[in-house]
Amino acid sequence: MTQPRPNEFIPPPECPVFEPSWEEFADPFVFINKIRPIAENTGICKIRPPQGWQPPFACDVDRLHFTPRIQRLNELEAQTRVKLNFLDQIAKFWELQGCTLKIPHVERRSLDLYQLYKLVTEEGGFDIVCRERKWTQISLKMGFAPGKAIGSHLRAHYERILYPYSLFQTGANLPVRLLEPSFPDPPQKNSQKPTLTNDTKDKEYKSHDLPQRQSVQPAETSTIARRAKRTEGRCSKTEHAEQCESRPNLRRRMGSYVAKPEPVNIPVQVKQELIEPSGLIVEYEKSKVSNKAEVEQYICLVCGGGGDEDRLLLCDGCDDSYHTFCLIPPLPEVPKGDWRCPKCLAQEYGKPQVAFGFEQASRNYTLRSFGDMADSFKSDYFNMPVHMVPTELVEKEFWRLVSTIEEDVTVEYGADIASKDFGSGFPVKNGTFRVAPDEEHYLSSGWNLNNMPVLDASVLTHITADICGMKLPWLYVGMCFSSFCWHIEDHWSYSVNYLHWGEPKTWYGAPGYAAEQLEAVMKKLAPELFESQPDLLHQLVTIMNPNLLMEHGVPIYRTNQCAGEFVITFPRAYHSGFNQGFNFAEAVNFCTVDWMPLGRECVEHYRSLHRYCVFSHDEMVCNMVSKVENLELELASAIQKDMGIMVQKEQALRERAYKLGVWHSQQVDYEDQPDEERQCTKCRTTCYLSGITCPCSPGQLVCLHHIQDLCSCSPSNYTLNYKFTLGMLNQMFTSVASRAESYDDWASKVNKILKANQDNKNLEELRGLIGEAEKKAYPDTDLLRHLRQIIQDAEKSASMAQQLLNGKRQTRYRSGGGKSQNQLTVEELRSFVQQLYDLPCSIRQAPFLKALLSRVEHFQQRSADLLAEDMPGSSALQGLLDEGSGLDVELPELSVLRQRLEQARWVEAVQQASEQPASLSLDCMRRLIDQGVGLAPHACVERTMARLQELLTVCEHWEEKAHNMLTARPRHDVETLESAVLEVNSIHAYLPNCLQLKDSVNRAKEWLQEADALQLGGRVPVLASLTDLVSKAKSIPVLLEPLARLESLVSEVQTWKEGAARTFLLKNSSLSLLEVLCPRCEAGSQKSKSKRVKDVSPTGKKPIVRLDCINDVERALSESKDTASAMATLSEVRLKELESLSSLRTTNEAKFQPMPSGSVPTVCLCHTVPAGPMLQCELCRDAYHSGCVPGATEVQAGHPWLCPLCTRSEKPPLDKVLPLLASLQRIRVRLPEGDALRYVIERTVRWQHRVQQVSPAYCGSNGSFYMQHPCIPLSGLSSELEDLLVEGLLLQVTLPELQQLYQGFLNQLSPSHHSLQSSEHDHQYHILQKETEKLEKNPKRRLEKENSDEQDKDKVKKPKKKKPRMIKERRCEEKRTTSPSNSLSDPSYSEDSEEDWSVCSAERCQQPEGNEVNWVQCDGSCNQWFHQICVGVSAEQAENEDYICINCSTNYFTQ
Repeated sequence: MTQPRPNEFIPPPECPVFEPSWEEFADPFVFINKIRPIAENTGICKIRPPQGWQPPFACDVDRLHFTPRIQRLNELEAQTRVKLNFLDQIAKFWELQGCTLKIPHVERRSLDLYQLYKLVTEEGGFDIVCRERKWTQISLKMGFAPGKAIGSHLRAHYERILYPYSLFQTGANLPVRLLEPSFPDPPQKNSQKPTLTNDTKDKEYKSHDLPQRQSVQPAETSTIARRAKRTEGRCSKTEHAEQCESRPNLRRRMGSYVAKPEPVNIPVQVKQELIEPSGLIVEYEKSKVSNKAEVEQYICLVCGGGGDEDRLLLCDGCDDSYHTFCLIPPLPEVPKGDWRCPKCLAQEYGKPQVAFGFEQASRNYTLRSFGDMADSFKSDYFNMPVHMVPTELVEKEFWRLVSTIEEDVTVEYGADIASKDFGSGFPVKNGTFRVAPDEEHYLSSGWNLNNMPVLDASVLTHITADICGMKLPWLYVGMCFSSFCWHIEDHWSYSVNYLHWGEPKTWYGAPGYAAEQLEAVMKKLAPELFESQPDLLHQLVTIMNPNLLMEHGVPIYRTNQCAGEFVITFPRAYHSGFNQGFNFAEAVNFCTVDWMPLGRECVEHYRSLHRYCVFSHDEMVCNMVSKVENLELELASAIQKDMGIMVQKEQALRERAYKLGVWHSQQVDYEDQPDEERQCTKCRTTCYLSGITCPCSPGQLVCLHHIQDLCSCSPSNYTLNYKFTLGMLNQMFTSVASRAESYDDWASKVNKILKANQDNKNLEELRGLIGEAEKKAYPDTDLLRHLRQIIQDAEKSASMAQQLLNGKRQTRYRSGGGKSQNQLTVEELRSFVQQLYDLPCSIRQAPFLKALLSRVEHFQQRSADLLAEDMPGSSALQGLLDEGSGLDVELPELSVLRQRLEQARWVEAVQQASEQPASLSLDCMRRLIDQGVGLAPHACVERTMARLQELLTVCEHWEEKAHNMLTARPRHDVETLESAVLEVNSIHAYLPNCLQLKDSVNRAKEWLQEADALQLGGRVPVLASLTDLVSKAKSIPVLLEPLARLESLVSEVQTWKEGAARTFLLKNSSLSLLEVLCPRCEAGSQKSKSKRVKDVSPTGKKPIVRLDCINDVERALSESKDTASAMATLSEVRLKELESLSSLRTTNEAKFQPMPSGSVPTVCLCHTVPAGPMLQCELCRDAYHSGCVPGATEVQAGHPWLCPLCTRSEKPPLDKVLPLLASLQRIRVRLPEGDALRYVIERTVRWQHRVQQVSPAYCGSNGSFYMQHPCIPLSGLSSELEDLLVEGLLLQVTLPELQQLYQGFLNQLSPSHHSLQSSEHDHQYHILQKETEKLEKNPKRRLEKENSDEQDKDKVKKPKKKKPRMIKERRCEEKRTTSPSNSLSDPSYSEDSEEDWSVCSAERCQQPEGNEVNWVQCDGSCNQWFHQICVGVSAEQAENEDYICINCSTNYFTQ
């Protein structure tokens, strides 16, 4: 909604609008009396008849013709008219002095000369304002912006335009001849004088000439002005040249006429002390007569000189002469137009002003021609069709036009057209308009304005004369902007206005009690108008903006009356308005019984204003008294009161006249005299009961109030003219009293009962009064109807009270909740209880309802107290809600309590959730917020909601931040996450990500502690712990600095294990590296293994660590604290291995012994009997069919053959195993495979030492079948040698010592020792043996040659840090003996060499040849030198890494 602009009209509030039913609409006065308590508070009201009430328009349109009034809108408004009158006076003042007034422009707007004049006058006048320098203050009061030197401009304009007029008003400009005339020197032509013409931008002012225009009828050709501008053109303020030529005789001068000189300014001079204008004029006349007798030529009446004839002016009114420089103020030049001297100006302004009024238009209109003109005017003005112009726009434009002096808009209004001349708009009986049969009821309708004033209920029916406008309707034909000004109806009567058709009529009204206030405000705001016209508001010619009246406290209401609607105005209610467009309305007055006191008060008010009365109030009362028998009792009672006042005042006035000396009297029939002949000469009141006349003044009459104002004669000469004697008046009063007495007694009794306390009354007494009225046939007055209505209301109230109480008892046991359809609100219950106690009779049910009301009020008080708390508990709210639900009354507090209960439960739920942070999740917070959003607003709820939303925002932020921290790449360190966790700890809510973050930090700390403990004290970590630690770290989303190093170690270990697996494991082997490197826990058959797995310790004691399977061994190695315990575990496993293997060998050997039972043993993988060529495993001594064993044809003679079960690995040479141990030592990680490898090397070294100390012995055996690859017979070996051989075969390392030992055993044990069953077998065996010996030599030499060729190609330099030592050698073919002693004692023997060479410390030196041989020195404790190729070290490793020989590493692990 847009705000109104400054000075824009704001519509007042709407007045009441009533829409009666057909029953209420039947009697107009009954309905008006019904709505009077409401409508009279606004002064006006609108009544819409029931739908379908549309009387026919009965006016003779063709015969109707009228002459409208001319209304210039800005002359209607009081304050605007004051300004226009002032400007007209200024314009006339200058016009009489031969100049034209122009309105100056200051700051691009016309200067308000009236406001400027008033402000300067209020400040003390021009001289005081100049002396005290108040022009800036005046400019600010006029609304100009400060700081623009506007004050100087205002002073110049005032001095130029208004100051001469001000001097004229005070009489300072009237000429006074000096006692000793002096002839001042004429001013110089170039001297400066004040001039009226100043600015070419000023607009010429066009005078309204209100009095002259109203006294002269306009020409027939005059037309309505549309939007004329008041200021026209940029013409000079002096008369035009054409005007000068047309009227040359009006401007006289003594001497030759000089062309228009330049304006000369002379300072304003005060010639003499100011005296009264009247005295000046008399003195001036005497001076003039004497001068005529003495001088026969024209002389200046001020200075008495006749010089400077070119500056001597001759008045066009009286022919007096004045010098231009002798005038006050001086004139700068000779005026070119008519000029009046100061005396003539005073005489012209001394004429009495003509009262303002509307002009009559020169054109006579018919209804059709006026409508065409009105529609054309509105459509042209708004530039749109008339029916499309909004009423709000017309209203604002109307009040803008009446408030401006710069725009003249003239309209015409056909007002106060007598209906008796052209017929009413309503159909009348015996009229010329023929009514259709179905519309005949409109002829007698009370709302027909021809019938309403003369209905029995209207007092005006007792006035004998037909008063136009009061008893006979007036017609109103309006056009856009045509208005009716502020006024009240004659004699403060009611009025009714009906709009037959056309566009709406806008009304403004003030209630009757504010009439004096409205009059006072208008007199205050426009005092100049009321000084000349005290009864201005009774002339219907002045309006004032309702907004201005409302600003001064006057209550104003408005309405738009549309076609077919009535507007009622109440007694003494000021009203005004305007028409929205072409329309036709009809209005009339009426008076009801309640108006009687106001009517008499109005006559007294008219007497004080000296305003004539439309009719004689006393005459109307006497006429009603003469028909007292036919009057209704209510009217008779009202007349009795009014007549009592009238008789009392008349008696007092006549007694006063008698005391003054009026003794003559005569009876006069005033009814036969017209009203204008019996009006009081002083107060213009119509006399009826009495009047005073005097023989000296025939035709003059005064009322008894103004006896002393009749004439100067003695009162004894006066005559009292009376209509009735006092006796006759008393008799008339008695007749009225007797008629109204019985009714008055009954009415007083009724009124007494209705006003008395109800305790002693009951319905029976009221019913008795009704019976009395019916028995005495009292008329159906308002009091009787009121009494009946009270009894009806009392009976209805008693019935309703009983039903309410009965319903209350029933609803106590009613199941279910909700509002009952019959429930009363608290206000209704309170009003109902008050109504019961206000009844003029007692109701039995009233105390019970009062008790219920007390309970309800107590409940409301408790509810108010509870609801006043910030947030009461839900239990208290629920209890109060249950209590309120038990009251069978509609309690607005219940909904508030339910609402507050929901709020309290929600707040408590939030508090409960906040007290349990573990359950306060994000979903829970969102759910609580969603529940709280639907709640009604409350401070506590909003605070809780704000805290909850803030907590949710913080939680969501930290959840997201925690998630980002947990998923960040790269990951955050522990310190960063720990600082975040410290902040999260202050948030009391369940945050999964934050908890995960906290858990991650704790796990990271624990992991770091485990990582530090893993290497505490320089311990070597175990691979299982290391792997477990690395796997733990993968699930911790924290940057763990040791993790990279540990992962690197695990990766190195894994790489090492892969290298070791490639070195040891057979292709497609099912065994693991640990199974290969560890001694075998189960050397028996698969059956025995399964059996051992299933064995359970029978005792309930704490089980001892068992090493029955590889898993047990691996667990034991992982749990070992150091290498020594691991070695001990492996030694234990070795013993078990040897024990189980010994048992297995014994068992298998026994298979080949003769069995007593003759049964044949099962051998081989197929578990069948021996047959054909067999192979015997050197380790387990079991026999295998050559066809069952893969690769049986590739078995080499002279080498020990192991069965597939005993062949567990590739058995790499020791020089390939030692680098694995060295690289593992650099990794510094303990793992079961590493411990097993160390144990393999220790076992190998120990075995080598044993081999060097032991020589094999001969032993043999025999069997019943032949072996394709027989084993060394156990009989030829001692147990020590057998253990040594078995130990060597168990080693997973290829050793030359084992081959030498095995070859020695073969060489020592001849084939003859073998006992075969047949010569064929023996022969075959020997053949196989020879072939085996032959194959023993050739492949070996071939391999040695190949190795020699490969060694010649490898030429790697020894690292610098190892003190490289290069020796050129020539290697000869190695000749080794086949004897075991040679093999064991000198494994590196060389037949010859070209030069000396250093000895390699390797146990099995390969004796490399070539120009350059690379060496490496041990970094351990021995500092011995080795061929790099003999110890398996590359040149790069020797240069970049430390090398520790096998002896030093063995000593390290055994320590």
